Amino acid sequence: MSSLIALLPILAGATLVYLTSTQQRLRLAPLPAAARAAGWLLIAMGTLYWWRMAGAGAGIAGALSALMLAWVALPYLAWWRAPATDASER
Repeated sequence: MSSLIALLPILAGATLVYLTSTQQRLRLAPLPAAARAAGWLLIAMGTLYWWRMAGAGAGIAGALSALMLAWVALPYLAWWRAPATDASER
């Protein structure tokens, strides 16, 4: 249960940081810069929680793994949600 508590702020923070990018495709317009700061704060909080829960090495590795997973999955989620103009695009 505590690993889920550590995972949620990291995933939420990664999503906020992604949605502030001009390259994101989940929203019509990117979120404002304040959302990016909030995202990085959530990522830092989640990382610190992982660190306290699992130790320095494992905590940082777990936090970075969750962050990388989120940042890889979000563009695919945007691609999956986008309407296809042609069947060959999927």
